[in-house]
Amino acid sequence: SWRTWYGLRLRTTASFVRTMFAMSASSFVGARPALARRTTAPASSGRRTSVIVAATKVARNPNMAKLQAGYLFPEINRIKNAHLAANPDAKIISLGIGDTTEPIPAPIVAGMVDSASGLGTLEGYGQFGGYGAEAGQGRLREKLIERFYKATTSIVADELFVSDGSKCDISRLQMMFGGGRNIAVQDPSYPAYVDSSVMTGQTNGFDDATKQYGNIAYLACNAENSFFPDLAPAKKSDIIFFCSPNNPTGAAATRAQLEELVAHAKETGSIVVYDAAYSIYISDPDCPRTIYEIEGADECCIETCSFSKYAGFTGLRLGWTVVPDKLKFADGSSVRADWSRLMSTSFNGASNVAQAGGMACLSDEGMAAMTDLVAFYKENAAILKKTFEEMGYTTYGGTDAPYVWVSFDGRDSWEVFTEILQKCDIVVTPGSGFGPAGDGFIRASAFGHRDNILEAAERLKKAFTK
Repeated sequence: SWRTWYGLRLRTTASFVRTMFAMSASSFVGARPALARRTTAPASSGRRTSVIVAATKVARNPNMAKLQAGYLFPEINRIKNAHLAANPDAKIISLGIGDTTEPIPAPIVAGMVDSASGLGTLEGYGQFGGYGAEAGQGRLREKLIERFYKATTSIVADELFVSDGSKCDISRLQMMFGGGRNIAVQDPSYPAYVDSSVMTGQTNGFDDATKQYGNIAYLACNAENSFFPDLAPAKKSDIIFFCSPNNPTGAAATRAQLEELVAHAKETGSIVVYDAAYSIYISDPDCPRTIYEIEGADECCIETCSFSKYAGFTGLRLGWTVVPDKLKFADGSSVRADWSRLMSTSFNGASNVAQAGGMACLSDEGMAAMTDLVAFYKENAAILKKTFEEMGYTTYGGTDAPYVWVSFDGRDSWEVFTEILQKCDIVVTPGSGFGPAGDGFIRASAFGHRDNILEAAERLKKAFTK
C-alpha cells in the first residue's frame, strides 16, 4: 500500500541522513602520503609531461580525527538544501538553527551608522579607529556592568572582557585551559562544548554504544530531575560547562539549583564555564540572570554572554566574558591574568562599529527596544509550545527561553527530523544532535517571522496531530 511504501521511504531516508551525518567525519589516521599522477600535454612542445602530486609530511591533528560528524547546524543546513534541490517549489520554514530573523531595532542601528560615519573623519577615526583595546572599549565595559551586574553582584569592569561572541570565547577558554582536562557537560547541551573539548585534546576516544566521548562526564538533564543534573559524575571534572537557560531544553536553573552547582564546584575545586547567552529571556524571578548572584561564584565561575539573541547580533558578533579577580588556578595564579594574556595574543578586539552598536543597545532606548524584541520571540515560543501541546505532545521550555523541547515518545530524533522535513517542509533540530540524552526529542526555535511561525503551526497540526 502507499502507506507501507511511504513508511519504508521515510525509514530509508532517515537512515541515509544519519549515515551521511556520520560519514562527514570518517578518516584514516596514520596513512602514508598519497601520490597522484597528473598527465598534461602542453601545446607549446607537444610532449606529454607527468607531474607527481604528494601529500605533505604534516600529520593530521589526531584530535580532529576523533570528531564523529560535521558540526550540527551546517549539517542540518546541508540536508535542508538537498531537500530544497529535490523539491524546488517547497517553501521551507526553519525552526532549526537559532538564528534571529527580525531587523535590528532603529536606535541600535543608528548608533552603528554614526560610528561608521565617524570613521570617515579625522576626529572620529582618531577616537574609535584603528586597533582597539583587546578587552573592549572602556565605556562599553562600564556600561555592561551598569546594566547587567551592578545591582546584584560585585563584578567590576576590569573583570569583563568584550569579544566577538560566546561561541568564540568557549574555544578560547579551551585554549587557555590546555589539553588533558576532565570535562563535564549537561546532556543535552550546546554542541560547541563537546566539540571544542575534542579538538583541544580533552577526550580519549568515542564509544559507539553510548554515543559519548571518553573523559567527558555527561550530566543527564531530563524531566525526572527537572532538567538539573546529578552532579556526582562530575566530582573529578576540572571544567564544567553549564548553560542557563539551557540550549536546547529551554530550562532555566533556579537559585537553589545554582547554589548547588557553586557549592559542588567549590568542594571539588572545579571551574564552571557558565553560558548565559539567553539570560535576557528569563522572566521567572527565582531564576538568576547571572551566576554571580550566587555567593561564592566569583571564586569558581567564568560567565560568557552575547548580544546575539539580545539584539539580533548573530552576524555582527559582539559578546563578553567575565573572569573574576578572585578566580585562581591550583597554584594560586590568576585565571584573569591568563585570560587577558591569551586575548591580547589571539584577538585584536571586537569591531569598533559593533561595539558602538553595543553601546546603543545599552542606552535607555536600546534597552527598551531589546526588551520588545525579546518579547516578540517569546510570543513565538508560546505559539509553538501551545501548538505542540494541542497536538498531543509533551513540551518543555518555551517560557524562559526561545526554544521549545518536544518529546516524540522515544522515537529516533533524526527520523522525526526527516519526517517533519518531508511532510511539512519544516526544519527542526534533532535532539540527539545535542547529546545522547536528547534522542527522542526535537528542538523548535522561536526565531522566525510571525507569519512563518503561524504557518508552521498549521502545517504541523495537519501532519502530526495525534
